[in-house]
Amino acid sequence: MTQIISTQAQHQAGIEQLLDQCFGPGRLTRTAERLRETNQQIDAYGFVCLNEQGQVQASISYWPVRIGAQPALLLGPLAVNPELQSKGVGLALMQHSLALIDSARFPVVILVGDLPYYQRVGFAIANADIAMPGPVDANRLLVRGDEHLLTQLTGMVRPAPDLC
Repeated sequence: MTQIISTQAQHQAGIEQLLDQCFGPGRLTRTAERLRETNQQIDAYGFVCLNEQGQVQASISYWPVRIGAQPALLLGPLAVNPELQSKGVGLALMQHSLALIDSARFPVVILVGDLPYYQRVGFAIANADIAMPGPVDANRLLVRGDEHLLTQLTGMVRPAPDLC
């Protein structure tokens, strides 16, 4: 199950099932979901891993946002079948997708997650001048991008479907 392919419409039901399995029924109440519900994911950066039967085993997606006036991407959700966790599947999905991002268009990627996991691909704790549209543990608000730009980021993170 090392093949990473672009997300297609036929994968959506499997992705939803995987997200429910990984994050439970409360997943739609999380703050990051507020940034997705009125937004449109960037199809070029959405990927899945399938098993031999064609079932979704892992997925990653990205959503356009602005941090203040700065265009950025929201990474997530990243989900991996619990049976495959700690086997490098999520890391492979992140490395693959992050390498494809047009950094001139989206110089910053933001997410809510665990630093020890995401720092392996260059994420760090966001500065205190960035706010989410709901409660988020400041130690879990992570960013990736040019260090100079990251130190200057300020403002509310909000959906930016016009950047699709």
